Amino acid sequence: MDDLARHAEELAALPPSCGPVRLIAVDGHAGSGKSTFTARLAAALGGAPVLHLDDLATHEELFGWTGRLRDQVLLPLSRGETARYAPYDWTERRFGPARTLEPAPVVLVEGVGAGRREVRPWLAALCWMELGREESWERGRRRDGTALTGFWDGWTRAEERHFTEDPSRPHADALVRQLPVGYGWSPGPAVTAGVNRDVTDGSRSGPSR
Repeated sequence: MDDLARHAEELAALPPSCGPVRLIAVDGHAGSGKSTFTARLAAALGGAPVLHLDDLATHEELFGWTGRLRDQVLLPLSRGETARYAPYDWTERRFGPARTLEPAPVVLVEGVGAGRREVRPWLAALCWMELGREESWERGRRRDGTALTGFWDGWTRAEERHFTEDPSRPHADALVRQLPVGYGWSPGPAVTAGVNRDVTDGSRSGPSR
């Protein structure tokens, strides 16, 4: 069993936080590698469902998705019911057909602001991608290309304002660093004691943050 699998096992052993669900958030700056890490963590958890917050945000409400998350996802899961949410189409600029999210033992929620104050009471754990904002944003801009330069200009201002008013990192249980191979995993600011340790692991349409 590799180290990422070991951490996945520890997460799966946490007490449920949202009804029967252990809700694990992966937060960090846009371009910090949240989606890739979350996919690998989901695989280590045996195929845990993943909710991407890009599906709940819109062009007009980059961070105004809290109500949709609560009503469409958190409240149903807290009752042990299947959640239903309509993902936003970043090309068509409208919400699409509904998707379902089962109340699995572990559900991952990934995106900038996943650890915001309104969400934290529902979380079993919060992971923060430990990469500075400037490096993260530069990676994101290179990935998305010049066609989305205008979007990124607006996004970075909105993200900076969000984290100034509602920072997630001080509440993180784990700080995750992408390494040349795999990830480094250290206790976060929310953990009052623990020994730093490394984790190694081999390995949508519209703007991805």
